Amino acid sequence: MNLNTKKTMNKYPLLKRIIYNFIMSSVKTRPNWWIRIFSFIYIHRGKGSVIYSSVRKDIPPFYRFSLGRYSVVESFSCINNAVGDLIIGDYSRIGIGNTIIGPVNIGNHVNIAQNVVVTGINHNFLDVNNNIDQQGVSTSQITIEDDVWIGANAVILAGVNIGKHSIVGAGSVVTKDIPPYSISVGNPSRIIKHYDFTLKEWVLLNE
Repeated sequence: MNLNTKKTMNKYPLLKRIIYNFIMSSVKTRPNWWIRIFSFIYIHRGKGSVIYSSVRKDIPPFYRFSLGRYSVVESFSCINNAVGDLIIGDYSRIGIGNTIIGPVNIGNHVNIAQNVVVTGINHNFLDVNNNIDQQGVSTSQITIEDDVWIGANAVILAGVNIGKHSIVGAGSVVTKDIPPYSISVGNPSRIIKHYDFTLKEWVLLNE
């Protein structure tokens, strides 16, 4: 859906709601079956890419979904672009049981281990007179640059940028940007090492 179409739809909220309900199940919060059977038209997949059959593909045509060349989405994962683009580069691997919710941009040669959550959305909650599930969501782009390794059970929160050739330790909760060539661990995640190109070695940071 291009920008002009979105602007037009926003001018006519009733029409927007009708079209949304035609595309998305309001109960299941995923595309209706009659939309999913046409997903081959709007899902872009590069040469040699693999999405295992058990993957839940919550991919309506609202935003872009792209899986690069020779990249893999492992079994029992959920990939969701309902509120923002989800772009995965070349030679990257989304591990078993991952949940990836856009807007997210994942680079090339990225390895994400098992049961990792990467979510570019937050539920709005400020109005205490309305239920949280009636206040909509806000989004903030997550960017995972090339050559990143994310350990099992990590959580990457909205708005975070993870720099090139960085490592996120297992079980980490990443709430802030991680610069390139860094190792980050913990909850909340903190940087414990970075690569010093002058010394040509990984340097432990002072606590």
